Amino acid sequence: MKSHSEPTLADVAKEAGVSLTTVSRVLNNRGYLSQTTKDRVGDAIAKLGYRPNQLARALHGKKSDTIGLIVPTVALPFFGELAVEIENALAEQGYRILICNSMGHADRERDYLNLLVGNRVDGIISGAHNEALEEYQTIRMPLVTIDRELSPRIPNVRCNNETAGYDATRRLLDAGCHRPALLTSRAHPKNLREHGYRRALGEDGVEPVILEVPFHTDSAIRQLAVNECLNSVAEEIDGVFATDDLAAAEVLEWARLHNLTVPGDLRIIGFDGTQAIHRALPGLTTLRQPLDLIARKAVEILLAQINGETSSEAHGSADTSDDSHDRATGGSYEFPVTLIEGWTA
Repeated sequence: MKSHSEPTLADVAKEAGVSLTTVSRVLNNRGYLSQTTKDRVGDAIAKLGYRPNQLARALHGKKSDTIGLIVPTVALPFFGELAVEIENALAEQGYRILICNSMGHADRERDYLNLLVGNRVDGIISGAHNEALEEYQTIRMPLVTIDRELSPRIPNVRCNNETAGYDATRRLLDAGCHRPALLTSRAHPKNLREHGYRRALGEDGVEPVILEVPFHTDSAIRQLAVNECLNSVAEEIDGVFATDDLAAAEVLEWARLHNLTVPGDLRIIGFDGTQAIHRALPGLTTLRQPLDLIARKAVEILLAQINGETSSEAHGSADTSDDSHDRATGGSYEFPVTLIEGWTA
């Protein structure tokens, strides 16, 4: 019976008629070997479909050329498009990617961290949102976060959330809103978009209205959860700043169900500016994050750590950043957002 197991290094050596040591030297390009020997080993690898064991290579101190990415879920447009941008940026540098969806669960994120560290990936990019995971403080491999401030020593790449939150709220107020609400995934002292919202309202002496629907809420009940939140304040508000475009789309649906005109009765502004939502709702007023720049900066910083360099040594100075700290000591890179004008605000 034909075996369905993966071919081993020993199988390659037997097929090529050489020793295990010779096959290893060919794979790792060590020492002098004749072209004839290299060709025989190469032909055997191709014939058998042998794949080098990346974990074994990593255990022997070699790079695995693999990066782990942890996000809440690629089912959400922002994280799905971010993952694609990161994967493309890594591929250009010869790296592959393992994508892990935490689904908002701390235990799952912890398990994925242990999996990635145990499989000796070369580095980790984390965009998941669970707080206070102690494991991040003990990781000694290259690590970068996206829109997540874990500690001063861990580099964090993000858009200028507080300024963007202020600008979005100011846009609603200047358009005539008397009391815009904030619809966000989580009200929290670290929610910089909320900071910006509160600052803009404070300038006009307006009392905040904070509504929360966690981003990992099951898609089957998300609209119901948004409806419930908005129903509770329907008489108080005339605008909504939604901190992601999916939430903004759900606000639009709520307005339709209540026969409210947009922007006449209710003004709406979103956040992220993903391609998926723009195609579905081309008229949505939103603030677009530069996902390509954020992804490439995160990859640049991570690869600089892997190579023992500063990011400026590896790829030049970051003239697109508002904050040019040395990535070896942590700090944040922030990128400005772009207002995408639509008819909703």
